[in-house]
Amino acid sequence: MKIVAKTDKGKIRDNNQDAYAVGELPDEVAWAVVCDGMGGAAGGNIASALAVKVISDKINSCYNEKMRDASIKNLLDSAITAANIEVYDMAYAHPELSGMGTTVVCAIVRGEDVFIAHAGDSRAYIASKDSITQLTTDHSMVQDLVNKGQITEDEAEHHPNKNIITRAVGVEKQIEIDFDQAELHSDETLILCTDGLTNYVSTEDMKNDISDGQYYAFADRLVKRANSNGGGDNITVVALAN
Repeated sequence: MKIVAKTDKGKIRDNNQDAYAVGELPDEVAWAVVCDGMGGAAGGNIASALAVKVISDKINSCYNEKMRDASIKNLLDSAITAANIEVYDMAYAHPELSGMGTTVVCAIVRGEDVFIAHAGDSRAYIASKDSITQLTTDHSMVQDLVNKGQITEDEAEHHPNKNIITRAVGVEKQIEIDFDQAELHSDETLILCTDGLTNYVSTEDMKNDISDGQYYAFADRLVKRANSNGGGDNITVVALAN
């Protein structure tokens, strides 16, 4: 597996509340986790960094090459659940951090199999030279309105409540996690990102920026594109290619 990543505070924010980690496991298995913190400058930074550490540690300590697909799903579930407990307990113990939380999207890639778990509006995509497909569905107020047919996808792009999420790590005692499984072929790239990218770069522009297949430039290009379009939020992009 080949992995590239970049994070940037953008042009407006004073600090970067995004956090990420990537790594490799035996037999060329790769993993990545991306979080976007919320809850004020201190709280957002702490929530995202803590969640990334807990999830990374869990993946590294518990993965083994004999795991079946269901076991990998259970590993991701337990990793995010553990992060939820840690962030929630820290916020409870420190009143100044009350309300902090973080989105999460994480993936394990084994051969052509991609296992994804997420909560919030950080996303996963699979991209090729000709197309880009969103794998995750946002847990957000606006996405709920789209699902109910009350607004269109185009209206959602510019909705004033676009940034209100309905699930996050550390906000409640328990967390509901969504899972996706997909195939990653040799000419495709898995992209994990925060909404600092997707709120400022259209799917069509993302497709154009990665159409040449030069995966090693994807993270840098997409972050630059988000900044050139305003850079109103922290931006994180991780790209994994077979």
